[in-house]
Amino acid sequence: MSEAVIVEAVRTPIGKRNGSLAPVHAADLSAQVLGALVERTGVDPGTVDDVVWGCVTQIGDQSSNVGRFGVLAAGWPEHVPAVTVNRACGSSQQAVDSAAHAVMAGQYDLVVAGGVETMSRVPLGAARATGMPYGPGVLARYDGAQFSQGTGAELIAERWGLSRTRLDEFASESHAKAAAAIDSGIFDDHVVPVEVDGTKFTVDEGLRRGTSVETLARLKPSFKDDGVIHAGNSSQISDGAAALLITTPGRARELGLTPIARYHTGAVSGADPITMLLGPIPATEKALSRAGLTIDDIGVFEVNEAFAPVPLAWLAETGADPERLNPLGGAIAIGHPLGGSGAVLMTRMLAQMRRHGLRYGLQTMCEGGGTANATILELL
Repeated sequence: MSEAVIVEAVRTPIGKRNGSLAPVHAADLSAQVLGALVERTGVDPGTVDDVVWGCVTQIGDQSSNVGRFGVLAAGWPEHVPAVTVNRACGSSQQAVDSAAHAVMAGQYDLVVAGGVETMSRVPLGAARATGMPYGPGVLARYDGAQFSQGTGAELIAERWGLSRTRLDEFASESHAKAAAAIDSGIFDDHVVPVEVDGTKFTVDEGLRRGTSVETLARLKPSFKDDGVIHAGNSSQISDGAAALLITTPGRARELGLTPIARYHTGAVSGADPITMLLGPIPATEKALSRAGLTIDDIGVFEVNEAFAPVPLAWLAETGADPERLNPLGGAIAIGHPLGGSGAVLMTRMLAQMRRHGLRYGLQTMCEGGGTANATILELL
């Protein structure tokens, strides 16, 4: 079996809802990161075997295989194919997993993986407005449950005894860490500027400097009157895209490219679809077991901050070092462009691994319906 290595990873800045990236079509936003991969590596895009692209809400501007139209918008040859995949919030992490698996199996030797979501143009929940996504069989099995991620987050907070103050502390820390990361320039090497109406957009737009427990205390609960989940301790609705170039070590040498990291292990797991957001816990356990590693072997963890209880419950169950969890902040501070988030997190994790010489990094995402991906990378 071949090894799969990552030779480049890029992302756009993350735009807030109806912010700087809102005028940009998802295919054109995808083209920005695809073009950056070619520019940075010098790879002939005509030699790419496939583009595996994540996107969650595949209707409207994001319908009809948005990955394929991103390839065409980037000006790549028409013979370069693309496929758009949906594993809810983990879609572009699944794209990376699938691309790496194809390389390891010997079916591809040069593939792009990533994803996009323009939530300003295709609103959250738009798919539900056009039909009943779960079907009567699923609804009957779970007694007519609503499958609400917000309600699931409330249930997780209750189960792990997470107070609103604790959740708001975590949220304010996310903003502080993201601000420190931006100020240190750790994102500069992999963020691709996006020009919109003559202005270059270079910095994640959702960050609110000075966020504190006191400022968050003014926000009303979003899902129940006496609840603990609100807009300030939840991920932001956002726009963004990210892409990684994956190949074999031999092909990398032929192209004169230096691998950044090896795709070490990937796993996916399911969990209760009502609480929905607990999948990262069994997915992490499964990935570590397959890798022959322990939680203490991992130098950095990226656990998507869909809602503050998710990484906090994961932390409690895994026993991971809290100092290694989301050291650059997360989606609470800078946003969660659904189909692009898995690849965004991977670019961020790689940046942290490279800066601090961390051998292993583990990334995991909670996903609608109760599934979760966990991926381990090894720095080279």
